[in-house]
Amino acid sequence: MQRTSFLRWLAAGACAAALLPLPAAAQGYPTRPVKIVVPFAVGGPADVFARVLAQRLPDLLGQAFVVENRPGAGAVIGTDLVAKAPADGYTLLLMSNAHTVNETLVPNKPYHLTKDFVGVAPINSSDLVLVAHPSVKASNVRELLVLAKARPGKLNYASSGTGTPYHMAGELFKSMSGAFLVHIPYKGSSGARTDVIGGQVDLMFDAVTTMTEQVRAGKVKALATTGKQRSAVMPDVPTVDESGVPGYEATIWLGLMAPKGTPAAVVQRLNEAVTKIVSDKELQQAWAKQGAAPLVMNPQAFDKYVQDDIAKWAKVIQTAHIKAD
Repeated sequence: MQRTSFLRWLAAGACAAALLPLPAAAQGYPTRPVKIVVPFAVGGPADVFARVLAQRLPDLLGQAFVVENRPGAGAVIGTDLVAKAPADGYTLLLMSNAHTVNETLVPNKPYHLTKDFVGVAPINSSDLVLVAHPSVKASNVRELLVLAKARPGKLNYASSGTGTPYHMAGELFKSMSGAFLVHIPYKGSSGARTDVIGGQVDLMFDAVTTMTEQVRAGKVKALATTGKQRSAVMPDVPTVDESGVPGYEATIWLGLMAPKGTPAAVVQRLNEAVTKIVSDKELQQAWAKQGAAPLVMNPQAFDKYVQDDIAKWAKVIQTAHIKAD
């Protein structure tokens, strides 16, 4: 009887241990290098900020974090790679709001953001700036709206392509202001920027960091920035919201996600590490000079943030009847 009781106790203990593998695994996580997949090209904002995390996370978690760029198909290729990776915390996705736009714009993707991923942590957000060629007879948003309504369809704006943050900022502006602007898509932001500076295109929503020097040089006019508050890089330029389009906000933001099913304790451990990094005062000061502000949320709040952003852009896409190229 004693032997039987002992065996039963041993079996019960084994079952109990089987029910508690996740927190135990998280306590030792990570035990090997972690891959951060960036589904965008080398040198872009997502790549740059992914490398900031990859440099700092080893100091907090004790293992190497390696950035792997897998661009292509509007971020679908790299994102699908992470969606199909083991849900163990060793393959992460560096995502942006291009992903939340794609949820509606590209319905036949091999993955769904909210079904196949879990939010780990946001990283930061950057404002855009609405600029105009000096020949455009408007120096602010209110004057632009008067001009656009007097000449419907005569003003145009450039973007780096359909569904990009620059394009969606323009479509949101159109839907909220009632201005009839013609979209001119390019295969990248460089060509779009060059043609606005050259006067071939009237307007563009562009990254504050990229356009600041062009504004200072007088090559374009800054009409408004797109955040909730004025940009630290362009404090004298009003926001679109305070310039006659109340409630307008369109930023570029970045975050970290993991395959669905990744242990909650691992996600929490990563969230705490990323939060500590983006809360560093020196890093925040460096980012502020680039027009980027840190975002801090727990995993649950970040999941909701992603869902809300999907809904926001779905409405714009459906209202404007935007189709993927």
